[in-house]
Amino acid sequence: MTKANLFYAQSGGVTSVINSSACGVIETARKHKDKIGKVYAGLNGIVGALNEELVDTNKETTSAIASLRSTPAGAFGSCRYKLKTYQENKREYERLMEVFQAHNIRYFLYNGGGDSQDTANKIAQLSLEKGFPINCIGIPKTVDNDLPVTDNCPGFGSVAKYVAVSIREAGLDVASMCESSTKVFVMEVMGRHAGWIAGAAGLATEQEGDAPHIILFPEIAFNREKFLKKVKSCVKKYGYCAIVVSEGAQNEDGSFLADAGGVDAFGHVQLGGVAPFVANMIKDELGYKYHWAVADYLQRSARHIASATDVDQAYAVGKAAVEFSLAGKTAVMPTIVRGSGKKYSWKIGEANLSDVANVEKMMPRKYISRDGFHITDEAREYFSPLIQGEDYPKFRNGIPQYARLKKQLEKKKLKKWKAS
Repeated sequence: MTKANLFYAQSGGVTSVINSSACGVIETARKHKDKIGKVYAGLNGIVGALNEELVDTNKETTSAIASLRSTPAGAFGSCRYKLKTYQENKREYERLMEVFQAHNIRYFLYNGGGDSQDTANKIAQLSLEKGFPINCIGIPKTVDNDLPVTDNCPGFGSVAKYVAVSIREAGLDVASMCESSTKVFVMEVMGRHAGWIAGAAGLATEQEGDAPHIILFPEIAFNREKFLKKVKSCVKKYGYCAIVVSEGAQNEDGSFLADAGGVDAFGHVQLGGVAPFVANMIKDELGYKYHWAVADYLQRSARHIASATDVDQAYAVGKAAVEFSLAGKTAVMPTIVRGSGKKYSWKIGEANLSDVANVEKMMPRKYISRDGFHITDEAREYFSPLIQGEDYPKFRNGIPQYARLKKQLEKKKLKKWKAS
């Protein structure tokens, strides 16, 4: 009897630990050669399935796969491609089923955020309707930390560590120069609707006066007068003001402070530029010299300073996804469940994809200080364990060494795909 094959793909914005999940998937699958034949990886996410561009990971060496654990970004290529409903684009789904049937793919593992979990859920439903059952498992991944049910999302802990370290170091820089030079520093971080990343920067404040002095969250409507008053107060008290602002900071009417004017493939408004917007506002109103920075891709690709906790959890959800598949589960996602003891602990749980798909989890108001400009002690208790530990990649000649894969494609069996 021919063994079933497994298809794994990466989706959406990548993280510094998404390849750790890939490593967990492939290494675990290789331990079950009696049940799993080939392990394919989609070249550029779900698009790889539509184009029948399947990377045969069996051709990769054991050491190459192991090195994925310490490699940032998406080793097999990711994509921003949202499947429409079956009614809207029937041909798209039929193509996926054709590819899966042609290559005897019975396990589908999709590594991504809310939109990706929606894709996995749709394919799970369709596979049953078409009489070709496929065990579909979503693997959580997002730097935004906004997936519901799971305590936290793989990818977030490392970004949290990066922004906390960055604002700590930049704050020291500004503090050393503020007497005669820059008095305001603004750092823009990711977070469209949820302020988890911005909030994590608050871990850098260990005592009064430490940066950041102000955090602007998407969950708290921006109040110009209140904000400028706070900036002025910080400069007077500490000599300078370090600010972390989420890209999704909003006005009271729900409009973004910085809207780039476009949309991505998922229909999300393209954001960016809130740091210079805020910095110029301060210059115009208060006259302070400023500097600003946009963390952008640096925050999500910084594997050199990844959280060891995050790396371990990313690997664990990849491993669990294979185990769930072999247990016959479908339309579910492994989650991270936080222990209840004083000492931080966690284990793998399970959530239905229908409860995760397209649902955003915002930062609770209790995690944000009363004045709306910082985090509470309860937030610190939540964030702190997620950034613990260092898991440095191997360095050679002063440069980190990352995975270099062959990415050999399986021979195609179907006609070329033409998107409608």
